[in-house]
Amino acid sequence: MPISTALVTTDRPARYLKQLVSHLGHKATAQLTGDGRGTVQLVAGTCALTAGSDGLSLIATATDTEGLARVQDVVARHLTRFATQEVLNVDWSEPAAGEDLEIVDPVVGDYLLAHSTAPDDVLQELAVTTREATGRASTMQVSHDEGALLTMLTRLVNARFAVEVGTFTGYSAVCIARGLADDGRLLTCDISDEWTSVARPYWERAGVADRIELTLGPAVDTLRALPDEPVIDIAFIDADKANYPAYYEEIVPRLRPGGLVVLDNVFLAGRVFDPAYQEEHHLAMRRLNDAIVGDERVEAVMLPVRDGVTLARKR
Repeated sequence: MPISTALVTTDRPARYLKQLVSHLGHKATAQLTGDGRGTVQLVAGTCALTAGSDGLSLIATATDTEGLARVQDVVARHLTRFATQEVLNVDWSEPAAGEDLEIVDPVVGDYLLAHSTAPDDVLQELAVTTREATGRASTMQVSHDEGALLTMLTRLVNARFAVEVGTFTGYSAVCIARGLADDGRLLTCDISDEWTSVARPYWERAGVADRIELTLGPAVDTLRALPDEPVIDIAFIDADKANYPAYYEEIVPRLRPGGLVVLDNVFLAGRVFDPAYQEEHHLAMRRLNDAIVGDERVEAVMLPVRDGVTLARKR
């Protein structure tokens, strides 16, 4: 459970942040941004620092509790040493695991659902059918507020050609197809005939079946078969997480300027924040999240929508 936080009450948070980053920069990798945030990368782990109105916020992470304790000790010792005019108390929270973090508080989540455009009868019935047909796997279906977001984004970019990686039972496909221009087309990719067979009758009922082309097979192969030119207006990636980097790299070169790629589940239920999780899909998602920030081909924003959604717009 190698995540811990602390709020250090002080009227000089920016000063201490700068001092800590400057001092530890001689012993570790340290960075300071103009928006009042700093990071210190130690051998044992990392500490992120933010200067706010209440004081200095600290977030320590490591791959194990022993490393976490070392990060906590180094940061606390240096902070208290800098404080010559006041007494700083660094009270760390009990170590926690990323999966225990509440990404969206249930109260907030319920309010969001109640104040987003409601799904129509077709989508509501598809959601019920999905729960009945897939059991616990039904959590892979996007929530109706995220579905409404997909429809809106598709309309905002005036999309005529959309790509979806990961169809499941077709809920998000309906949402994207409904946002397409009148002559629009959605290419959606999946490997499961069983789950996608649930989708087809609902596409018919939603009046979008003629806009959707379903391809069964490895999505990377389907994407590579597309023209090597900017033909995609919007893409939605919501499939196997270990292959997200490959999907992204096939899509971005084919995205037209001003086009959008939307990536779901970029938090991995909080596990992406927690370096203790080292399975292939955890590493792949962290690697891609870091890569998108530095990708000069796009401008990006990560949103705390459900399990995390990244929007990357082609420059």
